[in-house]
Amino acid sequence: MEKIIQITAGRGPAECTWVVAQVLKKILDEAQEQDLETTLLQREVGEENGTVETATIAIKGKNAGQFADSWIGTIQWIGESQFRKMHKRKNWFIGIFEIQPQKNTSISESDIQYQAMRSSGAGGQHVNKVSSAIRATHIPTGIAVVSMDSRSQHQNKKLATERLLKKLEDETLQQLKNHVGKQWENQLNIQRGNPVRVFSGTDFKKNKVEKSYKGDRQKLKIDLRNENN
Repeated sequence: MEKIIQITAGRGPAECTWVVAQVLKKILDEAQEQDLETTLLQREVGEENGTVETATIAIKGKNAGQFADSWIGTIQWIGESQFRKMHKRKNWFIGIFEIQPQKNTSISESDIQYQAMRSSGAGGQHVNKVSSAIRATHIPTGIAVVSMDSRSQHQNKKLATERLLKKLEDETLQQLKNHVGKQWENQLNIQRGNPVRVFSGTDFKKNKVEKSYKGDRQKLKIDLRNENN
């Protein structure tokens, strides 16, 4: 099993990029302890030394899914800013999201199926009586194109192949745009609160996450009371 996760500071300040760097180390170390294979697919360094804006990791192994799920969500760090000594903020948040792998659209000649078709002109009249038009289909994706420009079947096959390759290239570019767009969306949508893991101090010590809804219930009671007043 393979999972791809992205660690991101979103639009957070330098302190958040420091947290990303620490979490990246934690994930790699923890994965190694669990005999999981990791590949760092992408890392964008932050402005401050030793910081990371965003990183993408591929995790492979028997328990890769369970491992990734244990990290996905909001990560909180409680500590004083190393970059702004007089800053009062003590709580910093980053996000970890799952990234869907891109489809591989590289093709070989064996991936293309050619089918001869009868060419037809305006009004349904046949341009010629032989099957000169060619439909080219990329079997793995089902993407197909047709060429009937020439009376030569050989020429139509060449044109159909060129058009199919162009269409597959356009599809790959669109997937890449969607992939990048999703990454930016992840960076902009980090949710504060309900962290899956909490760390504190410059030693980045892991804190126990309390799964309690008492605070939420109390807030709901207060809101309801205010609405009734």
